[in-house]
Amino acid sequence: MTAKDCGQHHDDGKQQYRNLLAALVAFILLVLLVILLVFLILRPTKPKFILIDATVYAFNHSSPNFLTTTIQITLSSRNPNDRVGIFYDEIEVYATYRSQQITLPTLLPPTYQGHKDINVWSPFVYGNEVPVAPYVGEALGEDNVAGTVLIDVKVDGTVKWKVGTWVSGKYHLHVNCPAYISFGNKNSGIPVGPAVKFQLVQSCHVDV
Repeated sequence: MTAKDCGQHHDDGKQQYRNLLAALVAFILLVLLVILLVFLILRPTKPKFILIDATVYAFNHSSPNFLTTTIQITLSSRNPNDRVGIFYDEIEVYATYRSQQITLPTLLPPTYQGHKDINVWSPFVYGNEVPVAPYVGEALGEDNVAGTVLIDVKVDGTVKWKVGTWVSGKYHLHVNCPAYISFGNKNSGIPVGPAVKFQLVQSCHVDV
């Protein structure tokens, strides 16, 4: 009789444990569902980037196939969301020419962007005698004859969305800003000491 009672108590304890575990799992799923619904209802919109200007200190091709580049760029990003904040993390900026990276990546400081806020960065991107493909020198000569050189300013990193006290996981951010530089036209730029500043105000393509 005593052994039977002990077995009954053991089964009751296991059942209570199962019920508690099931209730905990259900609560977690409910919280996650609420967060997902709020996230979908608010529908975060990706930030908008604009390349404001580029100040070119050096952009020189040397034999046999090396490119030296020093440019200070001014970028702005705007959070278009009314109720969603954006955390920018591990954001790198660099330049490419003819699909080849021609500068080292420059790391931007981590930043939080509130609702409808605008952030502005002015980093330097540079590369000293970066090896490039043989066709790049020919392409650069052709672009100079045409009067315009297209340099793409790239932004890579991660962002997180913030809704109230909840913060999402990381999402990859990729931004491409085309910069059309008219090296052959002296009137297209503003002399700044040894450099030339080009006012661009160019919208960028953003993927999140």
